[in-house]
Amino acid sequence: MHVFLIHGQSHKGTTCHMGRMLAEKLAEDTSITEFFLPRDLPHFCLGCYACVEDETKCPFWKEKERILSAMEKADLLIFTTPNYCLSPSGAMKSFIDLFFDLWMVHRPKEWMFSKKAVILSASAGASCKKAIAPIKSSLFNWGVPEIHTFGCAVQASSWDGVKPKKKAKMEKRICAIARKLEKGKAPHVGIPTRFVFSAMGMMHKKGWDSSPVEKAYWEQQGWLGKGRPWKE
Repeated sequence: MHVFLIHGQSHKGTTCHMGRMLAEKLAEDTSITEFFLPRDLPHFCLGCYACVEDETKCPFWKEKERILSAMEKADLLIFTTPNYCLSPSGAMKSFIDLFFDLWMVHRPKEWMFSKKAVILSASAGASCKKAIAPIKSSLFNWGVPEIHTFGCAVQASSWDGVKPKKKAKMEKRICAIARKLEKGKAPHVGIPTRFVFSAMGMMHKKGWDSSPVEKAYWEQQGWLGKGRPWKE
């Protein structure tokens, strides 16, 4: 298994340890490609819409292409983010903003519909639901059909400060996720994804696009007919 692991902060805190723990719980032949934000993509989306016309025209395409290539090659995508003010880190939010053109409403990648993903988050005490939600929303709209999440309030500001009992509980949950991922079943594209995809297809047929380039892309993929990016 090849794992794409991206961290929403550059220092190796609790969420970093959670992500690495999960990757290490997987099969022995697992390989990991790891990225840290903002180090590996230190930019904010400019809203220039250049990517809507041509993804390679994004001012930050050089950094984005490296990350996108790693995601395509991976079997599993792992995202980690601390809870910053009941939200994902600014760096992680910037990351998902920069890949908005992958949403089904624009130009989704066929290979996204065969991926599995995990989102991990830690907080000092508050719920992690709102930190996880924007990332989960983006992954769903990218077409990722199987998404697992786990958030944990650790009552500590660093990994070293997390109590052993809390670490043991965290490890138990992460082991459970690893077992689900190792079952080897291909992810199933569910009804919500199929519905949204079909709705976007209807939108493109009517020409309600951000650009004619998007409709042309859907036509080239064969998705305006009976073609779909997932295998039946």
